[in-house]
Amino acid sequence: MRAGIFYIISQLFVRGISFLTAPIFSRLLSKTQYSDFSRYESWLLIFAPIMSLCLWRSVERAKYDVKERFNEFVSSVQTLSYLAITAFFIPFWIFRDRIGPLFAMSDSMLLIAFLYTYAHTSIFYMQRREKQMMRYKASTTLTACTMIPATILSVALVYWGKTHGHEADLISLRILGYHVPVIIGGFLVAVLMLVQGRRIVHLGYWKYALLFSIPLIPEVLSIQIMNQADKLMVREMTGGNNGGTIALATQVSYIIWIIEDSVWNAWLPWMYEKISAKQTDGIEDSWTVLMHGFGVFSWLLVVLAPEIILILGGRKYADAVYLVAPLVTGTLFRFYSYSYTAIQNYYKKTGFVAMSTFFVMILNVILNYVCIRFFGYQAAAYTTAFSYLTLLIIQALMEKRLTGRKLIPLRKTLLISGAWFLLCMLTMLSFGDPLWFRCLLILLAAPFVLWYFLPKMKMILEILKKK
Repeated sequence: MRAGIFYIISQLFVRGISFLTAPIFSRLLSKTQYSDFSRYESWLLIFAPIMSLCLWRSVERAKYDVKERFNEFVSSVQTLSYLAITAFFIPFWIFRDRIGPLFAMSDSMLLIAFLYTYAHTSIFYMQRREKQMMRYKASTTLTACTMIPATILSVALVYWGKTHGHEADLISLRILGYHVPVIIGGFLVAVLMLVQGRRIVHLGYWKYALLFSIPLIPEVLSIQIMNQADKLMVREMTGGNNGGTIALATQVSYIIWIIEDSVWNAWLPWMYEKISAKQTDGIEDSWTVLMHGFGVFSWLLVVLAPEIILILGGRKYADAVYLVAPLVTGTLFRFYSYSYTAIQNYYKKTGFVAMSTFFVMILNVILNYVCIRFFGYQAAAYTTAFSYLTLLIIQALMEKRLTGRKLIPLRKTLLISGAWFLLCMLTMLSFGDPLWFRCLLILLAAPFVLWYFLPKMKMILEILKKK
């Protein structure tokens, strides 16, 4: 419990720094430039799972099989990921004149993309290793030592370019300032894990990681495509201005995604330990509390959406306010689905997880294309939310069929999902009202929130007091 809570707090601090720069970049960059950088980031998030073969996903489960040889496993499998990335890098670089334009990348942007993929893969390995060992200090220190300099340097370079007449180079300056510190930190981590694990090659570990992770590549890739498809497709189908609008609106959903991801990474090791010890009775109750907790937080973001958009981007992004509710609830549905996919992964049913996620990704791309054409770029936010709800349902049905277990009832999850989605949609009707009226809504809801959560908080405090 202590490790999990400190992990959440530290992650919120170091990862929230990049979010806080959104108001700065939205004003220094044009809408099209803001969209262009978002597109570059989207491609990087898609590159990583493919090129690394998603082998870092095996770390969470391997802890229970390799036990005291855990560091050895991590260092050797990291080597295999580096070999896989190199296998992609060589042909990409040889044919960069043709490949670069496909991704809207210059030679320098493509080189940084690959160096970042190497480095970020090592960071993935370390974070998952430390998380499974229920440690947080090393991972937090690493993230702080890379994110803080990267954020400061990227802001400084973009501001310098803006004030010294280098308008055309602002995207390159932001990429250089942000990614170079992360690349340096990631390579230092790679060396550290090799020293700690003392194993570069282990064919047995490689086979284990490949069998576990290869089926997950479509799943991780599909999730990333679903996360990025709305921004990429809006940018290509309707232009840079609309792409910048949806990219900024996505920053609001990123607020809750940071917290969800931090809580999930703290909660997952506990859930796996409970399943391993055959003590699953408390999982449903604790997960229900988390579902309602993030439902409340999602609703608060929607209530305050007009003010958040104004702070992040100013009046030129005013249209983004009507994208917040579907984007935030889509993120909520994705979080709810984690519990079902995690249980399948624990029982090594990774291929079925990938199949269902890949199917939903295809559905999402088709819906995006059709709905953007007929209803405008705003439809992309709703199609993504619908796709995540579909994924939740499929994963829940697959969990029962594949594992014979049903830790979290689907009926309960759907009722909670529907209730929060409906509330967030209805709250959009208040966007024309003054801030004091929406604050009054929060005050009216506060007694019900306290009534539900205070007993749970008392229980957590009692656990923390125990030695």
